[in-house]
Amino acid sequence: MPALTDADFDARVIDAGGLVLVDFWAPWCGPCAKVSPVIEALAAEHAGTLAVAALDVEAHPAAAARHAVLSLPTIILFRDGAEAERLTGAPSAKKIRRALEKHLP
Repeated sequence: MPALTDADFDARVIDAGGLVLVDFWAPWCGPCAKVSPVIEALAAEHAGTLAVAALDVEAHPAAAARHAVLSLPTIILFRDGAEAERLTGAPSAKKIRRALEKHLP
């Protein structure tokens, strides 16, 4: 999954247009490790329709702070640069899919 930084977050997410799913995580976060394979599977399933990337909030805290990420993992779906959906904690694969399906063509 492509890694985002504070420096490129806006260019790759906010200004990118379309649907971009961002997984906000940290290396020490156990629930983040459980959610990551689900996010990667969704990225493969929806390649071409959905861009997916991850932001290590410990290494790049500014982008996380700007988007009020207060717990990990946090998954935010952006549509044309605006937040369209947010999931926090370690949601099940089913819950993530249901949230995403509302926004896919």
